[in-house]
Amino acid sequence: MGERTSTGLDENVAGLLCYLLGVITGIIFYVIEKENKFVRFHAVQSIVVFGALLIVNWVVIPIIMMVPFLGWILGGLLGLVVFILTVVLWVLLMYKAYKGERYKVPFAGDIAEKYV
Repeated sequence: MGERTSTGLDENVAGLLCYLLGVITGIIFYVIEKENKFVRFHAVQSIVVFGALLIVNWVVIPIIMMVPFLGWILGGLLGLVVFILTVVLWVLLMYKAYKGERYKVPFAGDIAEKYV
């Protein structure tokens, strides 16, 4: 059990919840949690990680898939890789937050530390 947050939740539970719905819960916890640095870190990291993955899914892959044949194959493969990466990161980050770890995803963790 970790320290309590301003939401009344234990910090490890709030950290896990930052990742539950990706960008959405990241934004919610970043806005409502003003003091707990552990929760704010996970909230920002959730926004950055899952925001970047959304951009790849909604912008990059559709652009690649505009190219006939080769673009369809590459876009489909990239989509599969992004899906697997998303699921793995989602589970890993929720697990690490629940265990009370401040696990940093490369680049995203550095950004998160700046906005805690």
